[in-house]
Amino acid sequence: MEGESSSSSSTSSSSSPSPLHPIHPPAYGNLITILSIDGGGIRGIIPSTILSFLESQLQDLDGEDARLADYFDVIAGTSTGGLVTAMITAPNGNNRPLFAAREIRSFYLEHSPKIFPQKRGVFGSIRNMVKLLTGPKYDGKYLHRIIRDKLGDTRLGQTLTNVVIPTFDVKHLQPTIFSTYEVKKFPSLNARLFAKILSDERRLRQLKSPCKTEA
Repeated sequence: MEGESSSSSSTSSSSSPSPLHPIHPPAYGNLITILSIDGGGIRGIIPSTILSFLESQLQDLDGEDARLADYFDVIAGTSTGGLVTAMITAPNGNNRPLFAAREIRSFYLEHSPKIFPQKRGVFGSIRNMVKLLTGPKYDGKYLHRIIRDKLGDTRLGQTLTNVVIPTFDVKHLQPTIFSTYEVKKFPSLNARLFAKILSDERRLRQLKSPCKTEA
């Protein structure tokens, strides 16, 4: 009787549908590999430095064409981590990653002063405090322009490996997660990649203006 009860229980649990999206088998070996990249604005230079080192080690093993997207089944990142995720998974004309990891660090060093301009002195601190209370600390115009230029019309479903980009919808006060898994199930969600990276800042701006923003 004990054996029958155990068998019955096992059968019923395995036949019940899972609410989660199915994960595809690993690209290599028996383990699903996930790379999760922190956010943090200008601090994106820290994970970009670590990723550059990791990719260089992989290149020592497998050749100079090795890229992080070749080794991870899922790459995830939020805020500035979402930007890094997009840059190392978006395809170029040869269907290889648009950016090598070492180029991400160079990108931050070159563009961060314009993306995250710092106001010095007492008046700068007061201005930053006012901005925190009334809207985004940075206007985002330069970031919009540079990301649109780098990623172009690349869409979420075109990334070279699965990506997950969590954002926060400040209008409805709830998290929103964009992923290639969702796109496979709902093709209508296959929006341009740069729009998903910028969705946090854009939605915050919509609280202050009734104007529509392109998706």
